Amino acid sequence: MSRRVTLTHVAREAGVSLSTASLAFSGAGPIAEATRRRVLDAAASLGYSGPNPVARSLRRGHSGIIGVVVGNDLRARFRDPVALQTLDGLATTLAAEGLGVLLLPSGPAAGGLLTHSPMDAAVLLVLRAPTAVGTLRRRGVPVVRVDSTGRGTSSVLVDDEAGMAALAAHLRELGHERVAVLTLGWGSARRQGPIDLVSTPPAKVPYTAARMAGILGAGIDPVAVEETTGSLVEEGIRAGHAVLAAAPRPTAVVAMSDLLAAGVVLAARERGLRVPEDVSVAGFDGANLPWLAEHELTSVCQPIEEKGQRAAQAAIRLAAGEQVPSVTLPCTLRVGTTTGPAAR
Repeated sequence: MSRRVTLTHVAREAGVSLSTASLAFSGAGPIAEATRRRVLDAAASLGYSGPNPVARSLRRGHSGIIGVVVGNDLRARFRDPVALQTLDGLATTLAAEGLGVLLLPSGPAAGGLLTHSPMDAAVLLVLRAPTAVGTLRRRGVPVVRVDSTGRGTSSVLVDDEAGMAALAAHLRELGHERVAVLTLGWGSARRQGPIDLVSTPPAKVPYTAARMAGILGAGIDPVAVEETTGSLVEEGIRAGHAVLAAAPRPTAVVAMSDLLAAGVVLAARERGLRVPEDVSVAGFDGANLPWLAEHELTSVCQPIEEKGQRAAQAAIRLAAGEQVPSVTLPCTLRVGTTTGPAAR
């Protein structure tokens, strides 16, 4: 079996001390160029690529890595354009500063990654991650939350309530009175089906509660509320059929994500309904969905990429020992081709 070449072997081959060999690789401290060249030539001849980066980071007290907790269902994450765009803004910002990204699950599936992986700060892209947060807190790793808040963490949020209120006002101006709503998760458990706003406690999920508050605060009393298991087109199709089967049919459907709204558009087509002539459909996110062909969703556009950029910037500052206040970013209303005057 071939031996593992170490810096000690390189120093011996170059005829220098171990500390001099280390300086040749680190680029720090006084060392003659001829000596540095001799060390590097010796390393090349032995097949030595350099010191272990993890060990070196531990000696320096920082790793140059930001952990990103993305949850346990990576397949769903990578199907979601909002999650992907947030990750893109985050990773691009970190890369520009020479920092790396480590994607981490949030629960027991993380194993020892959360406990032992080197990281200077962490960004949480999941709503609930008590195991991850507890582990990171015990390690003293500073945490940035995206779309949620928590004790001892900095948050990057969007103004969900104001954004949805603007959309609700738009529908009211178009004369819509029979409006159905498709919600994201309402509580801690994933479920699907109708929600009775009179008998059901308020939503526990912060952005679901804020978006519903925007709808109600703008004067819309939904004729139906359907909970979904997540931001998935197939859930939008299922829930879309559920609310569009009602008599009288709603004249508009508001979905709490663009993927859900896209599913409603597809459900309307399957039922022989025209959008927006027979039913208006609107979403939330401002996602780019070119596969909807002739339609551009009316949507509340959240600053998705900026959200990732702000989270990365906060993580960098926290890793440097700074105090970082939470921030709430504004949303804008994009009127597309999927909303029009209420059908009579």
